[in-house]
Amino acid sequence: MKNDPENLLLFDGVCNFCVGTTHFMIRHDKHARFSFIAIQSELGRALYQREGLDPEHIQTFVLIRGEKVYLKSDAVIEIANTLGGFWKVLNVFRIIPKTFRDEIYTFVAKNRYRWFGKRDL
Repeated sequence: MKNDPENLLLFDGVCNFCVGTTHFMIRHDKHARFSFIAIQSELGRALYQREGLDPEHIQTFVLIRGEKVYLKSDAVIEIANTLGGFWKVLNVFRIIPKTFRDEIYTFVAKNRYRWFGKRDL
């Protein structure tokens, strides 16, 4: 992890989908703007709890950018904007109400282990 990262992403380190998404981001983050921490790590757990989230029931990844924190669909859109290029097209989803976007995000989050499996840390 970089010192004082600009964009810190907390992700579920046992979720195959989440780990795969993290690897995808690393490959497409041409300017190395992101740092990653598994929520199951000591630091990841502390940061997740700091945001009022329960690390025993992981339901979202967290993008921390300075003092600003993004969760669920807002985090996805912010990540796409930061990656730039073609990924900025995901900005179009801002026109969809956040409650609806987050419902879709939550549906995927609740089913991710069943659909994609889990790994050992």
